[in-house]
Amino acid sequence: TRSFTDPSVSMDLLRAVLQPSINEEIRGIFNKYMKFFQTAAINVRDNVGEEVDPEQLIQETCRSCLEQAKLLFSDGKKMVPRLPHEQAVPKRARQMDEELSRRGSPVPKKRKGRPPGQSLSNDRGVSGMAAWKLKVSEPVKRDGPKWDPSRLTETTTFVLGSRANKALGMGGTRGRLYIKHPHLFKYAADPQDKHWLTEQQHMRAIGGKMAYLLIEEDIRDLAASEDYRDSVDLRLEELKPFIPPAWMTEKMQKHMETLRRGGDVPPPEDPPE
Repeated sequence: TRSFTDPSVSMDLLRAVLQPSINEEIRGIFNKYMKFFQTAAINVRDNVGEEVDPEQLIQETCRSCLEQAKLLFSDGKKMVPRLPHEQAVPKRARQMDEELSRRGSPVPKKRKGRPPGQSLSNDRGVSGMAAWKLKVSEPVKRDGPKWDPSRLTETTTFVLGSRANKALGMGGTRGRLYIKHPHLFKYAADPQDKHWLTEQQHMRAIGGKMAYLLIEEDIRDLAASEDYRDSVDLRLEELKPFIPPAWMTEKMQKHMETLRRGGDVPPPEDPPE
């Protein structure tokens, strides 16, 4: 048993008190650079293919940033292993990174004479971001009737995020809908939810991949909006709505209430055995 006179216990108690404020400031820092991550992730998707999930790429990049930030507090005895592509970074590239860090610039300036293909790819990503009117630094508004948990009843119908993307003409690109419309309520299915969805043949077994549920009414409202109603790519028959069991609807109500209050919801985890 460790007492409160233990230095590490005392410091951890202080950390626990300060952690919410620290998390909020870290979130603000990531919001500052999120537009660069989003542009890069969209470019990757455009170059590699629609199977790429930009949202997942962004989350992985943010986690990697936090891991590398641990080096700031290294005691010098143990070094965090560098990723393979970082070990092979040429000396000139490292010098450029150091120079950019000193200047406080998050991205290098465009150089003259870059390959036309690269220019077109980057420009496509930037123009796409502008068309989506993303405002990363502004908090997502989670108020009004659409964010009232009481709207989720035993008769409310839901659709899979992947089907919503196809229905709105975005193909199989899962992350595009969530980035373009961050105000939409979405619920990440946990292992219990996925088991039910698979048993009811609403989705195939997808292993560890994320599966989001959205409210059918929200997607149909989007489809009727000026941005989509005249689109030749609308495929509302792709929605395949369903009514989840009461226990799942209750979880989604709690999830919506937590988000509406500005709280964070932890990622879904496997239930304890």
